[in-house]
Parts: sequence; structure tokens; C-alpha cells
Amino acid sequence: MATTTYRDAASADSPQSPEFSLVVGGPLFQLMRRLRLTDSGLGLVHRRIFAAILIAWAPLVALTVAQGGRAGVDQTAAPLLKDIGFHIRFLIAVPLLIAAEPIVHRRLRPIVDQFQLRNLVRPDQAAQFGHALREAARLRNSVLAEVLMLVAVYAVGLLFTLHRYLVLGGFAANSGRGLAPAGAWLVFVSLPLLQFLFLRWFFRLFIWARFLWRTSRLDLDLIATHPDKAGGLGFLGDSLLAFAPVAAAQGVLFAGMIANRIFQGAARFADFQIEVLGGAVFLILAFAGPLALFAPQLARVKRSGLLAYGALGQTYVRGFRDKWLIGAAPNDEPLLGSGDIQSLADLGNSYGAVEQMRLAPINLLLLIYFIVAFLAPIAPLALTMMSVENLIERLVGLVF
Repeated sequence: MATTTYRDAASADSPQSPEFSLVVGGPLFQLMRRLRLTDSGLGLVHRRIFAAILIAWAPLVALTVAQGGRAGVDQTAAPLLKDIGFHIRFLIAVPLLIAAEPIVHRRLRPIVDQFQLRNLVRPDQAAQFGHALREAARLRNSVLAEVLMLVAVYAVGLLFTLHRYLVLGGFAANSGRGLAPAGAWLVFVSLPLLQFLFLRWFFRLFIWARFLWRTSRLDLDLIATHPDKAGGLGFLGDSLLAFAPVAAAQGVLFAGMIANRIFQGAARFADFQIEVLGGAVFLILAFAGPLALFAPQLARVKRSGLLAYGALGQTYVRGFRDKWLIGAAPNDEPLLGSGDIQSLADLGNSYGAVEQMRLAPINLLLLIYFIVAFLAPIAPLALTMMSVENLIERLVGLVF
């Protein structure tokens, strides 16, 4: 009887097997294709980045210049063009969020394919795995989901942003009656675009987490002695590298916020340690946390492996003791060169591999790379903790 794969099972309900992707699909993606801002494989990323900057940043700069370099008519407001956070949001964070799409697409698809290539999904559960793939595709393509995200951005976001920029930010026109043109563009176009991009990434993260949850409920064919020390699921840890640009974009927003407080206020970099630490912890929980869904199954595999290899080891070492220590070995069989010694060592190595098995497919080095991606945009601001003279002295001291 032929072996059933998850693609075969997926084809039972649809003419084509689902190709896993968190980003290729959805109404916005289809709109981008019609506008020739992307192709079927998320190419032409430079066009999308240029279009986003042209929509979110360029008109805001033009309107601000037309108003004398300020976002509002109120001349007591801080010049928007000198707002570091403003430029960082739309010239770095937005392009990062867009550039992350083809990266996630290319890196996550082969990760999901490993379930088939490694035969981790048992034939009797291939249909359930196929259902998980199709559900991910349905959520990704959901028109309702993207409409709700837009509603959330404008209904919930504007309740905060409109008040902030109208009352507190100096963006009001004619002594507080409404927003100046630059302020209106910022509140109703630029910021909603940024917020929608971020919200859509976290919705994609929800799709990824749900797919992992459904897969973790299957009885996967895991092996306790697998060299990746994660039962054969170590490849899932590579997803952290795929999402690193999203973490970097979050770090860019933090850097912009902190830079504004430092250069336009009296704040110090040390004042934001809790915020930076909280942001790092949140991202770890959001992106690495779903991988911990496999912990119960990996724990069962580890316990079973320890018991099985422990019983096998007990049988083997008893026979080894009886043969070589008590003296039951044949006189013409020398200990030197005997395969019994190597087998004993191999058995010990196998038991040790089970002991070292991790309870989540998270590679510490990849997790560090992910955190560094978030902290890298923030790290240069630490230089503000010392004067320019001290910085030059330390740099010269490193050379001489």
C-alpha cells in the first residue's frame, strides 16, 4: 500500500496541495500584484518600499515644508523635520517590515517541508496535518481579517493618536480647531500604514503559532537520540532567523523613541533599560514561545527514551560484567580489540544524547541572533552616555 503524505491528504479537499506561506496571499497581496508592485514569489520588493515611502513619508515632508517646517500651524510646536523618530519610522522601520516578507517566505517554507522530508508525520495523521496547512492558508487569505485590522487601526489607533497629536503634539491648525495638513496626513495615512504593517505581522505570527499548536497535537515520529537534541524538531528553531527582520523593525521603533527623548529632552539612555528589556522579553515570548508548544511531546519522548535506553543499558552492562569481569569470557577472545568495549561506549553516548535532549526546539545561538537583531538599532544610543571627548579618548586608546 502506498504511503500517504500530508500533500496527498491535503489534495483530498482541494485540487492542489497547499504550499505553506505566511505572506503570499491575502487581499493586499492581490492588490499589490495588480499594481505590479510584487510578483507571485514576493519579488520587486524595492517597488513596494519605494511606494510606501512615497505614501507615508514624502507627502508628510512636503506638507511640513509648506507649513514652514512644522507639522502644525502652532509655531510653538517642535519642527517635525528634526524629529528623529519620524524619519526612522518611515525610512527604516517600514522598509524593514516590507523586506521581511520575502525573507520569511523563503525561510519558513523549507522548514515546514521538513515534516514531510523527515517523515515526522505518521501516515494515519497526514490528513490532520493537511488540514492544519489549509487552515493556515485560509487565515492568511482572509479578507475579513485584513478588514478588521484596518478597522482596529482607525477605530482604536485614532482614539490615541488623534488626541496625542491634536492636543499634545502641536499639530493643530488655527489654534486647535482641527489638524494642520501635515498633521492630518500623519494621523490618517502615515501612522495607520505603519500600524497596519505591524498588526499584520503579528496576525501572521498568530497563524504560525496556531499551525505549530495543531502540529504539536499530532503524534509525531520523534526520536530521542536525534543529533539535533530536539527529537528531530531542531529545524523549527531556524524560524527565529526568518523573523529577525521583524524584530529589527521593532528595535528601530524603540531606537527612534529613545533618540527623541534623549536629543529633544533631558532623558538619558539609562532611563530606558526597563523598556528595552521589556521589549526584548515580549519578542522572545511572541516569536520563540510558540516553539515551546512541543515541550509536552518532547518531554514524553525524552522520558520514554531514558527508560528504554536505561533498560537496554542494564541488560548490556550486566552481560558485559558477567563476560569480562566475572570471567565468563572465552580464553581465546582477547579484551583488546573486542567490539564489546566500543558497543558499551556507543550505548553510553546514546544515553547521554537522550539526557541532553531539549524540551523545546529552540537553539540558544539562534535565539541570541534574534535578540541581537532587536538590540542592534538601539545599541548605538548607548554612546550618548559619554561625551564626545571621552568617546574619542577611548577610541584612540584602543588604537594606541
